[in-house]
Amino acid sequence: MHASPYDVVIAGCGPTGAMLAAELRLHDVRVLVLEQDTEPGSMVRVVGLHIRSLELMAMRGLLDRLLPHGRRRPAAGFFAAIPAPQPEGLDSPYAYLLGIPQPVINRLLEEHAVALGAHVRHGRAVTGFEQDDDGVTVELSGGERVRSRYLVGCDGARSTVRKRLGVAFPGEPSRNDTLMGEMEAGVPQEEIAATVAAVAGSHRPFWIRPFGGGATYSVVVPAADVSDRSEPPTLDDFRRQLRAVAGTDFGVHAPRWLSRFGDATRLADRYRVGRVLLAGDAAHIHPPFGGQGLNLGVQDAVNLGWKLAAQIRGWAPDPLLDTYHAERHPVAADVLDNTRAQAELASPEPGPRALRRLLTELVAFDEVNRHLIEKITGLAVRYDFGPGPGLLGRRLPDLELKRGRLYPLLRQGRGLLLDRTERLTTGPWSDRVDQLTDPGAALDAPCVLLRPDGHVAWIGDDQRDLDDCLARWFGAPVTPGREAGW
Repeated sequence: MHASPYDVVIAGCGPTGAMLAAELRLHDVRVLVLEQDTEPGSMVRVVGLHIRSLELMAMRGLLDRLLPHGRRRPAAGFFAAIPAPQPEGLDSPYAYLLGIPQPVINRLLEEHAVALGAHVRHGRAVTGFEQDDDGVTVELSGGERVRSRYLVGCDGARSTVRKRLGVAFPGEPSRNDTLMGEMEAGVPQEEIAATVAAVAGSHRPFWIRPFGGGATYSVVVPAADVSDRSEPPTLDDFRRQLRAVAGTDFGVHAPRWLSRFGDATRLADRYRVGRVLLAGDAAHIHPPFGGQGLNLGVQDAVNLGWKLAAQIRGWAPDPLLDTYHAERHPVAADVLDNTRAQAELASPEPGPRALRRLLTELVAFDEVNRHLIEKITGLAVRYDFGPGPGLLGRRLPDLELKRGRLYPLLRQGRGLLLDRTERLTTGPWSDRVDQLTDPGAALDAPCVLLRPDGHVAWIGDDQRDLDDCLARWFGAPVTPGREAGW
């Protein structure tokens, strides 16, 4: 068989697949992304980028491209839509929600990947594959075959890659469907607010909220027995359900997009089998409470990208690629649990309504509110790197340094040693890890080693201890006469 022109084939060019392609291209990995849709989707759904995702976008130089297309909102009231203010002093310069149309973020991330050299082919879907010790033969719609060293399924909840891989997807099937859309209303906002307040307590999930200025509203209403689940909903479906719940359809018209979602909750048993991996909705699905799905997938991609690149470039320590599952699977399990809890709080039954009233009281305490906000926005994620200070395994905020902010130093997807002692060095790992000496850095530690995803891999001031950690995450050091693979 001829040598493959690609190191990695990615199935799916949504936000997860596009972000992963870009992360791989930072390290000259040859990438082909296959997207079954020939044209962008017509649904102009607005999604929210949470704080940790905004940090990652800033880290890769993407945030300034996204901001003109989005709308900032307070990072507040995410958990089960229980009203609560944004906690003061969230540890990030990007402490807000960025609402942005999903087609826009899809386009910008794909353009970013292509600008870095990724190949994207639309109108091509993965229909099957076979893997062996040397690589993966990927079958495409139309009968074409492509050879690569690895395959990553970012092909959504009904992932062909996951199904063909035989990975179990345990969890709960959907029990309750909900209609969601954006449309204009024909009655005054005050009238809408009064009606919604009167009926919201007995019907959840249900809301009609002003969105984007003007007369546009975000509408969520129980789907009940509306139409066939396989068919997209219509404006008449929304009107009928609004009348059933609220006694009026509020004169809704001119929809921007209409959709329905269920509350299915599932998590793949494994994120890797040999040379095939899963990310994004192919690995986990859950109800959209808290708006965590897209964010979870993008964060999967940033965790996986540098590790898979290291494997391909030949310097990855043996366990490195397996840490993708070890780190991200528990994060997804936590998201599934918090969306399960939010789904229960959406029930109109007396028990969940009483629990919701109790939680509303608890959220008034800053510690509870902060805990829930940091959980949903990704600020609370801590990977298990073993015993150590509380910062170990957590993301480092975008600190002010002597040469500007921290995150631009991570733009190329390399590791970074931030040294306040002026006596440590990355030495023979300097081809993979950058170094900044800054005694005045506002950091409650002598030195930290950051992975390419911005998580703290080491804290200390001892060179030998640092060398051990560099070898753990960045492989064998370069020796004279031996070039590194990165």
